Amino acid sequence: VQLQASGGGLVQAGGSLRLSCVASGRTFSINNLGWFRQAPGKEREFVTAINNIGGRPYYADSVKDRFTISRDNAKNTVYLQMISLKPEDTAVYYCAAFDFRTPYGSGFNQDNVNYWGQGTQVTVSS
Repeated sequence: VQLQASGGGLVQAGGSLRLSCVASGRTFSINNLGWFRQAPGKEREFVTAINNIGGRPYYADSVKDRFTISRDNAKNTVYLQMISLKPEDTAVYYCAAFDFRTPYGSGFNQDNVNYWGQGTQVTVSS
């Protein structure tokens, strides 16, 4: 499986951005697709994921009500719409895929990620 992320950029605080991640290859092995982020000097953290079959989203508390994950199965693409961005959202955002062994919700940590995409930089200026 290959994951191609795009859509990062520079935005002012309060602004919005939409990230995209296109999956290719053995996509039938993916059960959940999501996003992690890593800010400078910090550990990579889970942001959100969505189930490929039921479309159930799951969010980290820090982004709830501001970030929305969605998917287009026909295009093997997952989107991350981010609004009301804050400087603390500045990070490299990574697309991630989990297979069917990962329990929904509690299993969404980087140790269970089966495939990583390349990062896309999101910078929020104050």
